[in-house]
Amino acid sequence: MKIFSSLEKKVLNGEGLSKEEAELLLPIKDEDILDILLLANTTRQKFKGNEVSLCSIINAKSGMCGEDCAFCSQSAYHKTDAPIYPFMGKEKILERAKEAMEMQAREFSIVISGYSPDSEIELIAIENSIACIAKETNLEPCASLGILSEDELIKLKNAGLKNYHHNLETARSFYNNICSTHSYDEDLETVKTAKQLGFNVCCGGIFGMGESWSQRIELAFTLKELDVDSIPINFLNPIPGTRLEKARFLTPLECLKIISVFRLIMPKKDIFVCGWREVNLRDLQSMLFFAGANGMMIGGYLTTSGRKPEEDLRMIYDLGLKIKPPPKR
Repeated sequence: MKIFSSLEKKVLNGEGLSKEEAELLLPIKDEDILDILLLANTTRQKFKGNEVSLCSIINAKSGMCGEDCAFCSQSAYHKTDAPIYPFMGKEKILERAKEAMEMQAREFSIVISGYSPDSEIELIAIENSIACIAKETNLEPCASLGILSEDELIKLKNAGLKNYHHNLETARSFYNNICSTHSYDEDLETVKTAKQLGFNVCCGGIFGMGESWSQRIELAFTLKELDVDSIPINFLNPIPGTRLEKARFLTPLECLKIISVFRLIMPKKDIFVCGWREVNLRDLQSMLFFAGANGMMIGGYLTTSGRKPEEDLRMIYDLGLKIKPPPKR
């Protein structure tokens, strides 16, 4: 299509689309989506090659979160079947980290429920777990611990943390529909502080919560302005008992378009497809790489299981792609 020939040069030189240019893609119909995928795939190949980065997570503390995020099964505001348990400690975390190595993950993240760690004791336990992963595996340690201060982030960095994950979840203009217990600015400040301290910052959102296409683009340009390193793209799985339990599923083609548009806006960034891809992409899962993604979560999510790791690995190899190995130490 004519629109793509005018945008291709700008995308492939690494600049990425402007907000106005990205909005030109919104009226494109499903039957023309291959035009977007073609440019997104070419862009991925130029800047990321044929390597796929795999990440894995552990739900190290689950349930009874005091935040009221509309999508979350762990919120105390919702009645769900999500498990509830305290921080599990370094032995169990190390066991799961070694399982992630067997799945060929490059990065392993410790995730806890809540606004932030409950106490200094819990933070120290997290530091010890990070140090253990750094010492006994070749994985890149990551953590998703909520809203942290500069001092807390420095302690984690000194323990060996390389990556910090903190999603914005959605655009500022839609945020009040999702969460009221903390502000968007608190999330932004955590991301900015982690970036300033030299962390590899992983920050993205969840799609299919009722946001508009313009709000998806708004989020993309917030992430571009923050200069985050990795963008995790999650698709809503409406969990019974949450405020979004009756939300509609995205179509597989809409999911692919989201991935592609984010790739064309941020050509050089790592784009991971994470939560609930198998629920929303269904038989089109393998197309996520042709849509521009160069990373994927493997081994399940926080309170729900994903596909079997061997099925994901086979999908990658069947596509002729390679798994990016952990960094040498």
